[in-house]
Amino acid sequence: MTDAAPDTATGTATGTDSATVLKVPQDVLDHFAKLGVDPGTFSGGHLGEKLGIRIVEASGDRVVGTMPVEGNQQPYGLLHGGASAALAETLGSIGAMLHAGPGRYAVGVDLNATHHRSATSGLVTGVATAVFRGRTAATYEIAITDDTGKRITSCRLTCMLRDL
Repeated sequence: MTDAAPDTATGTATGTDSATVLKVPQDVLDHFAKLGVDPGTFSGGHLGEKLGIRIVEASGDRVVGTMPVEGNQQPYGLLHGGASAALAETLGSIGAMLHAGPGRYAVGVDLNATHHRSATSGLVTGVATAVFRGRTAATYEIAITDDTGKRITSCRLTCMLRDL
């Protein structure tokens, strides 16, 4: 989750650790507030917070985020594949939600992850790039790289876009 504090008056969340601004449609904030859902959920919610996910850049076209390897390792000391998948789904879902726009939200329906190499320390960076943005679905390709820029995981996420 980012260090962002949502501003319900403007529908934005601004990161305290960077100039990140995540614009969340006000009606989406209002809808989820009625359900008792923290607007920080758009950056990964409690899981994103536990994983240490930080959103660096966000738009309907591209979302960038980081996650530490430390604390997200499996018993052999390698970055857990599930943590990589959670980072990918978080980034793609944010992009799809931003693409969906006012009166709509995104729900992940398909996630594919291929793990190419391991990471044992440092930060990993995920870049979600829109490959299809339609009226009822959006698909994002997510490349996760290590500190040296080597790709460790390739993912694809498809989200269904629903009306509030």
